[in-house]
Amino acid sequence: MESTSHDLKAVLRHGCSSCRTACTATAVPDLKPGEAVVARTDRGVEYALVLTAPEPLAAGEPRPPVEILRRATEQDTRQQVEIDGAGRSREFLYCRDKIAELNLPMKLVRVERILGGGRITFYFMAEGRVDFRDLVRELAREMRMRIELKQIGARDEAKVLGDISYCGRELCCSSWIREMKPVTMRMAKNQKATLDPSKISGMCGRLLCCLRYEDEVYTELRRALPKRGSRVKVLSSGHTGLVLHQEVLASTCVVLLDRGGTATVHGNDLEPEPPRAPPAPHP
Repeated sequence: MESTSHDLKAVLRHGCSSCRTACTATAVPDLKPGEAVVARTDRGVEYALVLTAPEPLAAGEPRPPVEILRRATEQDTRQQVEIDGAGRSREFLYCRDKIAELNLPMKLVRVERILGGGRITFYFMAEGRVDFRDLVRELAREMRMRIELKQIGARDEAKVLGDISYCGRELCCSSWIREMKPVTMRMAKNQKATLDPSKISGMCGRLLCCLRYEDEVYTELRRALPKRGSRVKVLSSGHTGLVLHQEVLASTCVVLLDRGGTATVHGNDLEPEPPRAPPAPHP
């Protein structure tokens, strides 16, 4: 669908998996970030939060199919709170019992209903592919609405359930991270973090997401410092020595001085030691 010169767009966050979706905001042009709205998405009528203020669509830009219908009312908000709190709802318990009855190798994580009804989504975890056709038939017969089963991984489980991390803030995956990119052990080593799994793993049991989005800064700061084991000269004193290790965030190095002792020196005060002249040959 082509846009008109009066169409506005905004970005919404909706659903228990914190979907971020561009939408048409023409119906409510004076929205502000953080306001709650009711929108029609590909899943139906949903409660959503506005992330960006409405702005005009660019010339030739297609009109987003998702559309804001109106601001959310107090009744809408109360209803959504009830929906979000239904972690052990009748639908959850019924599905869990059916999974056990059908002996399916899957773990039910969460059931999600949307504000407008008509569809219910069951999030589950499993090691591989699961034939859940019989389960879908049982659920549809009992609930008489559109049924969707969605397989998720360990990181997605934390995102869907939501929680508070060790830092005391809401999990990044459920609050702001859009794309779940891989996190590697190299990133932990780059930050000189402990390799104790209990200290570098998140609520999902996988490596902490913050290791990934802090990795670029650590790499840049480490690159500006002389490497461990290299010989350096301290510019302010003229002393020379060997770099024992780097303090990346402080941009300093601990140097074992040739004259004895150690010194913590800022990277700007260090330069590679000039090569020593070879000993003169014996006559």
